[in-house]
Amino acid sequence: MKRTRVVITGFSAITPLATSAMESWNALLAGKSGIGQISLFDATGYDATIAGEVKNFDPASFGISPKQTRHMDRFVQFGASAALELMRHSRYKVDESNAERIGVMVGVGLGGLHTIEQFHTKLMTAGPNRVSPFMIPMLISNMAPGYIAILTGCKGANMAITSACASSTHAISSAFSEILLGRYDAMITGGIESTISPMGVSGFTAMKALCADHNDDPEHSSRPFDKNRSGFVMGEGAGLLLLESLDSALRRGADIYAEIVGIGASADAHHMTAPEASGSGMAAAMRRALEDAGVAPDEVDHINAHGTSTHLNDLCETIAIKKVFGKHAYDIPITANKSQVGHLLGAAGGVEAIFSVLSLHTGMVPGIINYETPDPECDLAYVTGGPRQANPNYVLSNSFGFGGTNGSILFKKYVG
Repeated sequence: MKRTRVVITGFSAITPLATSAMESWNALLAGKSGIGQISLFDATGYDATIAGEVKNFDPASFGISPKQTRHMDRFVQFGASAALELMRHSRYKVDESNAERIGVMVGVGLGGLHTIEQFHTKLMTAGPNRVSPFMIPMLISNMAPGYIAILTGCKGANMAITSACASSTHAISSAFSEILLGRYDAMITGGIESTISPMGVSGFTAMKALCADHNDDPEHSSRPFDKNRSGFVMGEGAGLLLLESLDSALRRGADIYAEIVGIGASADAHHMTAPEASGSGMAAAMRRALEDAGVAPDEVDHINAHGTSTHLNDLCETIAIKKVFGKHAYDIPITANKSQVGHLLGAAGGVEAIFSVLSLHTGMVPGIINYETPDPECDLAYVTGGPRQANPNYVLSNSFGFGGTNGSILFKKYVG
């Protein structure tokens, strides 16, 4: 039986580079960095004082009222705002005739840390009777897809997917599967995260995961695959896509930006935080995405790497790519968007999926900034020195998370 084709007919992004997808993309191509000093709280005394914060963000400019904003954690504000922009961009109209044929599946890594901290302080200083009745609804992860459904009218499946830094990629994969099965015509999917808070920063710092040696030079702090990388930089934001069956997209005359043709997931079954040294789990996710699509390894033209700027992740991802692609691994242009936006945790795969789609749509492959000293152990064809006109037909996007959870998505240039 012929498989349903699933296409991307809209996208929206709120990132440390800009509060729109195209502005973020243009800044990415221009080699700009969205990383700077933390302003969301006083980071004096913290080992790491830098992050990729979203700047000049105003939910009202997206159509979110001040009353609604007061009852949303910052990550929900990102998601609700991005969803409204997504619907405008895709021109998808939800009404009684199709509301039950469109759902929402988004990735959220940690949920409402800002709200937890705010009301924990209130509890400790003013007592239990001063905790707001909005506390729980504000902080739970599924309030992001819940609010998206409330604002857009989508009445299909509604859920948050939580699998650490692979959350977005797994959410997109799940949404893709739902459309393949014929349960829905369209899905709002991607990822949302906002955890640049005292608990978030101190927790990752305690793990020795964050870059803490570029506090005076934040724009050069995130350097995936560079020999002198020293940890990841936290980011925040949202990246949402509208996935739609090709039949549905053609019926309504939608703009089509790319196609999803394969998904893959796996587990390292190895360690709480460290990837398995041989890269076998990462390789399995990539291999499964190719097999799902029926695409040979030598047909892949570009990889958007997870590329966190940590020693173990970058090394294991490099090893895994070699396992899957063999000699072709040395010819594939590899980029890592985290050099410019930081690590958006649960939202990383959503934002990186949009950049992968735009690579297919525009033919441009962004470069990795801050790559200065090659690492003999990471010796693949990383794109440096600015963007490249590559005109890829297939782009593989990778996401890997704590707990050894791995996800890969294969995107294809849309041909009618």
